[in-house]
Amino acid sequence: MSLNEIVTLILATIGVLFMLLAAIGMLKLPDLYTRVHATGKAGTLGITGVLLSVAAHHGDLVAAAKMVALIAFFFLTAPVAAHMLDRAAYLTGVKRAPQTVQDDLAGKYDMEQGRLR
Repeated sequence: MSLNEIVTLILATIGVLFMLLAAIGMLKLPDLYTRVHATGKAGTLGITGVLLSVAAHHGDLVAAAKMVALIAFFFLTAPVAAHMLDRAAYLTGVKRAPQTVQDDLAGKYDMEQGRLR
């Protein structure tokens, strides 16, 4: 096995493990808010590992630049998408898990206009 193959295997394994954590989070976490958080964080790290393994596998600068651009795109869009999903859930009244004890937006959010007061 060459060094390139070993690096590719390690990066792909790390990526797949993070994606597995995101999938487990989707199944085990109690409500939509925590599920979106888990998939947003672990899913982005998983995609990063897999895309870095693709760059390592191909070994050329063009492939690496494309993978880095894709990683940057995921890091820019995944948090925004997670925030928008959570915001839409909050505005439509999706219930939190019973063990959630703190709501930082309670009384500070104008539900009519969808804005902070």
